[in-house]
Amino acid sequence: MTTPLRRTLCQCSIAALSSLVAFAPGAQAQGGYPTKPVVLVVPFPAGGAVDIIGRVVGKPLGEALGQPVVIENRAGAGTIVGASYVSKAAPDGYTLLISSGSTFTVNPAIKPSLPYDPIKSFEPVGQVTRVPLIIVANRAVPVDNLKQMVSAVNAAPGKYVYGSFGTGTTGHFAGEMLLHATGMKLQHIPYKGSAPAIADLIGGQIPFSVDTVAASLPHIRSGKLKAIAVTGSTRASLLPDVPTVAEAGYPGFDADAWVAIAAPRGLPADVKAKLQAAVAKVMTDPEVKQKLLANGLEPKYESADHVAATIDKELPRMRMIAQRAGIQDD
Repeated sequence: MTTPLRRTLCQCSIAALSSLVAFAPGAQAQGGYPTKPVVLVVPFPAGGAVDIIGRVVGKPLGEALGQPVVIENRAGAGTIVGASYVSKAAPDGYTLLISSGSTFTVNPAIKPSLPYDPIKSFEPVGQVTRVPLIIVANRAVPVDNLKQMVSAVNAAPGKYVYGSFGTGTTGHFAGEMLLHATGMKLQHIPYKGSAPAIADLIGGQIPFSVDTVAASLPHIRSGKLKAIAVTGSTRASLLPDVPTVAEAGYPGFDADAWVAIAAPRGLPADVKAKLQAAVAKVMTDPEVKQKLLANGLEPKYESADHVAATIDKELPRMRMIAQRAGIQDD
C-alpha cells in the first residue's frame, strides 16, 4: 500500500519533472514559438541585393510569425562571417540566415576549409528569389547578341576580356561556364563588386561582363550597356526581349543565382514547420513580389526540400567547374 508520505513525495517528484520539461529549450520553442523577435542575418553589406531581399521579405515574415523580424548585417569573407555565426547559433528558430548559393555551393567549391558545413550545419527553410545574371557589353563593342560575341572573340584571340563582381562569385562561375559551353577564350578580370565592374564596362576599360540583372538594368535602359543574353533557364521578367544563353544556341545552359532562408540544423519539428509555412505564405503576397521585381529580382519560392536538393545537385557541379577553370580562393 502507498502511504500518505510516499504519495506526497511522488506528487512532488512528478511536479518537479514537469517543471524541468516545461523549461527545456526545445519545449519552450515548441510551446508558443515565436515569443520574441527573430533575427534574420544577412551575410552581405547593407544595400546589396540580398540585403534588399531580406528587408522586403523580413517585415511580412514577421507579420506571419507574429513577432518582428530584425535584419542584422554580418558581412565579410564572401558570406563566411554571417554563415558561420548562424551555424553556431541555437537551433531554436530565433536566428536565421538569408543568403545566396555563395554560402552553400560556391564557397565550399573554392575554399579548402570552412567554419561551417554547407549541408550539415543548416536546415533550409525555403527559397525566396532567383537573382538573374546577364552578359552585358560596352556600347562600342560590335556585337549585339551571343552568336556575334562568340564570332568576334574567336576571330581575335587575346583581344577581349570579361569582368565579374569578384573571383569565385556566381558571376565568375557563370562566365567560366559560358566559356566552356561556347569554346570562347577570355581572360577573367575580377572586381570588388558590381559597381566598379560596371563603371569600367561603361568606360570601355573592359568589353564584356557577367553581372546581375539588378545591377545592370538601369544602364541597359539608359543605353549605356548592351544586353547580350541572360544566363538562367528562363528569361528575366524585366528584360523579356533578351534571350537566354540556351535560346541563343546552347541548350541546357543554366547559371542563375538564388537566395534562400536557412536555420541552424536541429530545429524542433513544429518550429521548422511554422517557419516553412510562414515563408511560403509571404511569397504569395503580391506586394512582396512587386517590390522584388522593382529591384530586378525574380520572386521564386521553392520548398525546403527543393533547396536541399538544389544544394546536393549544385555543389559537385561547382567543384567541377572550379577545378576545370582553376578558380581558387583569393
